Amino acid sequence: MATSKEGPERPTERLDIARGLENVPVSAWPPGAEPEPFQYTPDHVAGPGTDIDPTQITFPGCICLKTCLPGTCSCLRHAENYDDNSCLIDTGSQGKCANPVFECNILCQCSDQCKNRVVQQGLQFQLQVFKTDKKGWGLRTLEFIPKGRFVCEYAGEVLGYSEVQRRIQLQTIQDPNYIITVREHVYSGQVIETFVDPASIGNIGRFLNHSCEPNLLMIPVRIDSMVPKLALFAAKDILPEEELSYDYSGRFLNLMDSKDKERLDQGKTRKPCYCGARSCAAFLPYDSSLYCPLGKSNIS
Repeated sequence: MATSKEGPERPTERLDIARGLENVPVSAWPPGAEPEPFQYTPDHVAGPGTDIDPTQITFPGCICLKTCLPGTCSCLRHAENYDDNSCLIDTGSQGKCANPVFECNILCQCSDQCKNRVVQQGLQFQLQVFKTDKKGWGLRTLEFIPKGRFVCEYAGEVLGYSEVQRRIQLQTIQDPNYIITVREHVYSGQVIETFVDPASIGNIGRFLNHSCEPNLLMIPVRIDSMVPKLALFAAKDILPEEELSYDYSGRFLNLMDSKDKERLDQGKTRKPCYCGARSCAAFLPYDSSLYCPLGKSNIS
């Protein structure tokens, strides 16, 4: 019987991109191919310049003995984060900011089955790293993922701003940029910034490509400390063999202020976008604030 040489490969014993560090092995396609070497970590690690250790437990735990509910659980600051099917309740909408998410942590008295423990449970779906036609390596799902379900994290080295600038300055136009900047605007007008680079030390999130019409939404989720896990949730129902993607700019289903738009829209040579969406902007998002001379910043 002839066998097909096309299509995704189910996880096998031959190769696990995650090196056994996830709940589910992550396969690669085509058979025999493997991405460039990197150190796998399922969680953030402290990198140069950061003043907070992402592995340190600094949040107190809740004292809920049974069910964690808004108003009584200290971890549920606003409302419930997840429904009974572990789906994110608020997946956002155009022109609206995403609500902060705090999960119960290791110091909480609630059980491990508490429904406010989702991202910390890790990878639950069979995913595959695969070679794309124009975008290098990508990441796809091998099974159906319902809207709102947690898919994976974007984990890597948590960096200080100066180190981010140093690494950016060393890049050429041909080099892939894995560094992500997440800016959270709080009610006082303060902006909380988190810089993560999974290029050398990271997880499968490093293989996610950009799309102008993505199927994933990135939400900062805090569990043990103020360093957020950059959690990616399904923004819609995702079919088997569908490539997973998110919007590198953060615009998707989120509100941006004028300064954020200015940082993203001003820049030098831009890399082309190959997402193929009808609304494709033709170029990948670009954050001009990271390309300032070393030691200077236009972030305010």
